[in-house]
Amino acid sequence: MAVLIPAALVTFFIGIAGLIFVPDEIKNKPLDFDRGTIKIGNSVINVEIAESDAERQRWLMFRNEEFPLNSAMILVYPKSDLYALWLLNIQYNLDILWFNEKGKLVYYIEDAKPCENPLDPQNCTFKTTIPAKYIVVSTEGFIKRNNITNTSILTTISI
Repeated sequence: MAVLIPAALVTFFIGIAGLIFVPDEIKNKPLDFDRGTIKIGNSVINVEIAESDAERQRWLMFRNEEFPLNSAMILVYPKSDLYALWLLNIQYNLDILWFNEKGKLVYYIEDAKPCENPLDPQNCTFKTTIPAKYIVVSTEGFIKRNNITNTSILTTISI
């Protein structure tokens, strides 16, 4: 135990340092997400699609430009589950919406703030308590601009 606990702590802090001090060639590497179209309620929205494990892990990290309020990113998962988003290395506040496999809105967060301190992930990790298959994320104000409510339905047009 005298060796195991310090080794675990060192490993944890090295991992956090790796997340904070990511080399510029990784930070600035553009990802070419597939593009598609969804509809939420009456709003047609252009989306970037994060469908693979690598795309869902990278999603909006290190991205400086905010989405226009008529576009978003959709994270598509293979099955419904309780998916969480850790807003580490995110540059701006987000509106986050979780939808089940039938397109029903099951949970949302407005104006989610990114991590200020990576050692305190509790304040910048957001999770639904109801299984979801899709997560739609965009710039803060997206929910209000598109009149999204608890009864809004997601329809995939081209994904």
